[in-house]
Amino acid sequence: MQIIYLESVDSTQKYLKELLKTESIKAPIAIQANRQTNGIGSRGNYWLGMDGNLFLSFAIDLQELPSDLKLESASIYFAYLLKETLSELNSSVWLKWPNDFYIDTFKIGGMITNISRDNLICGVGLNLVVAPEGFSTLDIRISKDKLLEKYFEKINKKLLWKHVFSKYKLEFYRNKDFFTHSNNVKVALKDVSLQCDGSIVGNGERIYSLR
Repeated sequence: MQIIYLESVDSTQKYLKELLKTESIKAPIAIQANRQTNGIGSRGNYWLGMDGNLFLSFAIDLQELPSDLKLESASIYFAYLLKETLSELNSSVWLKWPNDFYIDTFKIGGMITNISRDNLICGVGLNLVVAPEGFSTLDIRISKDKLLEKYFEKINKKLLWKHVFSKYKLEFYRNKDFFTHSNNVKVALKDVSLQCDGSIVGNGERIYSLR
């Protein structure tokens, strides 16, 4: 994975999408910035970019995704691979459905995915060293370079979705005290069941991550 390093950018996602439009570069490609001034969070929210944290977006050609990975499961798949990478480095991070990183009861980051041309774009924000009020930081110290090296090594293995999901579902119980949103309505995760494609079902409604 080629990585382009920037000192500051409004959004690594926006920057990467514009770069791909020029056709001067092709996936796989990643953008990492030391500072992000207008990051994109889930449900259209703003992700506060504090200096020293991880601001990353990367693109993968759709044809290079694991053969059994459906696009609606992509945010869970790539978020869980990052969670697993951090766990192997002795972090106690866990993944709140579908794409938020938590330490205990505090959010430390998240991931969103979308399609741009023939590429899947994954955007990651992770509080490595500093967090705004109400959030927390990663519970281990690690350099960004080492983290990305290990993360992209794991991505390159192209683990099947069924392999990743088999481990993710064992940890889904950790969601029971939390909520998600569907059409701007809060949904208690203790009242839903996790499906094999990563969606959840509650009150007869099937909800996909769509992030």
